[in-house]
Amino acid sequence: MFGEKKKKEEPRFVETMVPNEGGCFTRILVDTENGVQYLFAYLESGGLTVMVDQDGKPLINEAYRRKKEKE
Repeated sequence: MFGEKKKKEEPRFVETMVPNEGGCFTRILVDTENGVQYLFAYLESGGLTVMVDQDGKPLINEAYRRKKEKE
């Protein structure tokens, strides 16, 4: 109750900036629960899509996946 420290929760998604070329604003979002990566792009309008490998499986950020496995 009073005086108890709350555990600082990590946000569900974290952003990674990627270099902008040709005026397009892009970011890679990583889901901290499962490590799945999403690409967000914005020029005149925006879009969000899951990033996939050559087999169509979601790209996983291994650092976040391993982090969750340790918990």
